[in-house]
Amino acid sequence: MTGSELEQHGTRPTGHDCIQGYLKTLDSSPGVYRMLDAESRVLYVGKARNLKARVSNYARPAGHSPRIARMIRDTAAMMFLTTRTETEALLLEQNLIKQLKPKYNVLLRDDKSFPNILVAKDHGFPQIKKHRGAKKEKGTYFGPFASAGAVNRTLNQLQKVFLLRNCSDSMFESRTRPCLLYQIKRCSAPCVGYISEEDYAESVSDAERFLSGRSTKVQENLAVQMAAASEAMEFERAAALRDRIRALTQVQTAQGINPRGVTEADVIALHLESGQACVQVFFIRANQNWGNRDFYPRAGVDIDAAEVLEAFLGQFYDTKEPPRQVLLSYPIENIDLMQDALTQKLGRKVEILVPQRGEKAELIEGAARNARESLARKMAETATQAKLLRGLAEAFELDGPPQRIEVYDNSHIQGTNAVGGMIVAGPDGFMKNQYRKFNIRGDELTPGDDFGMMKEVLTRRFKRLLKEDPERSKGHWPDLLLIDGGAGQVSAVAEIMAEHGVEDIPMVGVAKGVDRDAGKEEFHRSGQRPFALRHNDPVLYFVQRLRDEAHRFAIGTHRAKRAKAVGATPLDDIPGVGAARKRALLAHFGSAKAVSRANLADLKAVDGVSEGLAEKIYDFFHERG
Repeated sequence: MTGSELEQHGTRPTGHDCIQGYLKTLDSSPGVYRMLDAESRVLYVGKARNLKARVSNYARPAGHSPRIARMIRDTAAMMFLTTRTETEALLLEQNLIKQLKPKYNVLLRDDKSFPNILVAKDHGFPQIKKHRGAKKEKGTYFGPFASAGAVNRTLNQLQKVFLLRNCSDSMFESRTRPCLLYQIKRCSAPCVGYISEEDYAESVSDAERFLSGRSTKVQENLAVQMAAASEAMEFERAAALRDRIRALTQVQTAQGINPRGVTEADVIALHLESGQACVQVFFIRANQNWGNRDFYPRAGVDIDAAEVLEAFLGQFYDTKEPPRQVLLSYPIENIDLMQDALTQKLGRKVEILVPQRGEKAELIEGAARNARESLARKMAETATQAKLLRGLAEAFELDGPPQRIEVYDNSHIQGTNAVGGMIVAGPDGFMKNQYRKFNIRGDELTPGDDFGMMKEVLTRRFKRLLKEDPERSKGHWPDLLLIDGGAGQVSAVAEIMAEHGVEDIPMVGVAKGVDRDAGKEEFHRSGQRPFALRHNDPVLYFVQRLRDEAHRFAIGTHRAKRAKAVGATPLDDIPGVGAARKRALLAHFGSAKAVSRANLADLKAVDGVSEGLAEKIYDFFHERG
């Protein structure tokens, strides 16, 4: 029977018959196609220079890899979007893959943004700091760096050499004497006038030259200044400049691989083994190595290196700015098309190269070695993790090894700045992009009410799950909940789960034993007697690691919230008072309390504060009393 005959008999065609039915509606336009299963879930997203030709390939009954054959068999419908060019189709395809996460596509699972160094330019004495996210602040950005650790190391080195401040503007304005960083020769103390604005600006320029790869020029300038200071018998200044030159030399030595012939490139190498993939990316900027990151895209046994690398490039640069050169360990099928797409994105020419000899090939070889070693470690860890998950299922009498474990903990000091933390673990270890924090909102909670806090966190979590994934089809629902606490916490959480009709999720409370010693934990389950595991049981150590990670995450979130609260002032709540006017008010009056006591005439005298804003500020403080 043909597809139309099957539909007349009330049977929806699938597989080759379904795909064949779409051919007469297609032309030779470029575009993107989606293959869907019988429940309208997206199985695969692909692009085509010629939609009709590409889809006709799928309509053939033979000649497909096992993965593609399974995908064709499951296809019950297709969707199409035509584009003006194949480059547009490529960009749209990668965007949809990241959004829809289809089952049969190669998928980049870890897609966090990368940090940069920002030299902020909205102040007379620019601050140098780590920056992540949209580049909205005024200043010069340098990056990307592979990790926060790589940024912190570079910032630490820059402080030693150039003595630039990293304090916030509000802290800068409130200083009356130098902080510890000045004492340990990491800052020139511009906050108290120990350096002129002109001299500080010269240090900023030197730091920018260094970050742009012109460190030799910086050393030459410092050497000239040192000689001049020595000749003028300013021996203390000469010694300080000598220390900065030494620190700069140490920085250059510690950076390791600094390619001379590669100014700006991402070095990307892939290693495939047993259907597992590791992609290693080295960031080369300004002839300096700014760190490396490994990625483990979802692949499969019958996917080749070219397909994995092409999918990785499209998804990796979907939200990131590409460099001038991308060096690959394997050629990809549509190299010209990918070059065009990245060139469009950057607004200047991007080259994709597969180097065979010279310094670039050596960089690729180093990245490939890293990819091979990282994948070997990952596969060993995955095997261990699978064994631990099987042991956990046995210990807690689960139906099978859990694929998603959620662990909850709270952190507060006498009820203040209370937060809840959720960490997630599964077959690949900790899933850090799934971690969530919860600012405790309950005004009616008694300070320190851990039961109430846990109730609020779990209520919000299950409400969101029921709203976003009611069918439990997206993999966001946990197979096991671990709660930090004993019978009381377990009872409170069981009540919440019953209210939301999710009583089928296993839940275990982890409580310290009578002596509150690690290793003597008791495990509580609703309606059952508490039990313990053997002192040297690997599953016990695994649960301890999960609980400790939840505790670490909750405490870190609490500290960040507390630090933010410490730096906050009532001025933050006044409409029209932004960062610049807040600085002006604090500089004029000395503190937020003094601003609150100021009369209208004094407020009007502050630079940048209009008559209308002065009245707003005055009314804000005096109508509240």
